[in-house]
Amino acid sequence: MKVAMILAAGRGERLKPLTDSQPKALCMVHNKPLIEHHVINLAKAGFEKLVINHAYLGGQIRQYLGNGHRYGVSICYSPEPPGGLETGGGIVNALPLLGNTPFLAVNADIYTDFDFSLINMQTKQLIHLVLTKSNPELNHHGDFSLVNQDQLCNDNPEFTFAGIAVYHPQIFHQCKQGRYSLTPLLRQFASQNKATGFLYHGKWFDIGSMERLKAANRSI
Repeated sequence: MKVAMILAAGRGERLKPLTDSQPKALCMVHNKPLIEHHVINLAKAGFEKLVINHAYLGGQIRQYLGNGHRYGVSICYSPEPPGGLETGGGIVNALPLLGNTPFLAVNADIYTDFDFSLINMQTKQLIHLVLTKSNPELNHHGDFSLVNQDQLCNDNPEFTFAGIAVYHPQIFHQCKQGRYSLTPLLRQFASQNKATGFLYHGKWFDIGSMERLKAANRSI
């Protein structure tokens, strides 16, 4: 069974006033909530089970998506306390729902035409990231570079992490419950040459501000 997690617990402070009354994942792009685009595209790519974490106004996400059957998938939810658990804590909290095989993780607050069926879910790598060309307005320094074609590297970062990745659950088994970012763990595995990635050249928007939300809606 192909399993994916959609990380949807973000507060969306920079998207106010839209997020005063709804979670960021329900902001509209081309007449659909961001998270619905992901659900539809994951279903098309053959993913059968989706795990969605939520915090701020998460009940609205549950109400909108339901059990996922109308999309041809099964959706289960991983609720978090007020303020959320960030990316690392959110995944660790959801581990009991994710199983023991590699799973795809997608940030809810991106808009992309990436084809999720391109991801190799049988990868032997513990971590495999999708990267994009760095956007100076979004990330002045980049997150990672690639060496030897696909080896993730912390040095001379020129690419931005696209918020799409395959993780093996075992990398989280020593992680504690709590609120923390996933980034230090990614950097640790990259420094140990235990993570890979590939560069995606297609449409990709990080919906972190009103300007970027408007840009995504203007895109074709």
